[in-house]
Amino acid sequence: MGSRSFSRETALKVLFSLEFNNVEPSEALRLLLDSYSKKPEIEVVFVLNLVRGVLDNHEQLDDLIKKHSLHWKLSRLPLIEKNILRIGIYELLLSKDIPPKVVINEAIELGKKFGAEEAGSFINGILDSIYKTKETK
Repeated sequence: MGSRSFSRETALKVLFSLEFNNVEPSEALRLLLDSYSKKPEIEVVFVLNLVRGVLDNHEQLDDLIKKHSLHWKLSRLPLIEKNILRIGIYELLLSKDIPPKVVINEAIELGKKFGAEEAGSFINGILDSIYKTKETK
């Protein structure tokens, strides 16, 4: 796994922990890194940018999830898939240096690894729909 992929995974874990702990993102990241027996290779700045970007834009990101997830209420989405979608949408719309296909593929892989059985397909459908909508504007 590349350092960017593992960094996205780390950002997902930090976002998940922030749902339950009232700490700063950098503190949540430190606590997570301290839990590893071997220091992982991550891009700390990239992780914190993703986490802060998702936190700062969560209302806009959640609105897009609601708009593009037919027959699903945001409140019914599992927390892990919701955060994977938030990361993916943030990268698709607000991060200019990563190709959209890479963003979507990385999110699908996170969904397969951490989400429910159908998470990869679900995440692909929503991110693809958002990407196509973005392309037509």
